[in-house]
Amino acid sequence: MQKFSLLLLLALIVLACGGGEDAAGEAPMAKKSTKEPAAKEINVKKIWKVRCIACHGLYGDMGTNGAANLQESTRDLDYRINIIANGSENGVMTAFGDILTEEEIKAMAEYTMTFKKE
Repeated sequence: MQKFSLLLLLALIVLACGGGEDAAGEAPMAKKSTKEPAAKEINVKKIWKVRCIACHGLYGDMGTNGAANLQESTRDLDYRINIIANGSENGVMTAFGDILTEEEIKAMAEYTMTFKKE
């Protein structure tokens, strides 16, 4: 009798939580989301700390190993996207095209623009 009561209680819980049939006697279908999946949010500060801070520093002005001072740089966004993706011709800047996505590269280039001092 105790087993039966436990099973009955469990069945009632499942029904109360929507695990039973709908009014037409059919099992409910999983609801499909009408929303598009959100684009992966890019954490530029994390990428900066992992990939860039060693040479450019926290504020873009450290210049280790010949890195450009991003506070003084006059390079435009397209140049920065290219150099992040492909590296510099003289080999000072590492190419990240095989490591970062196109979206991450663009986001990083935009982030480097924020270091510019007016």
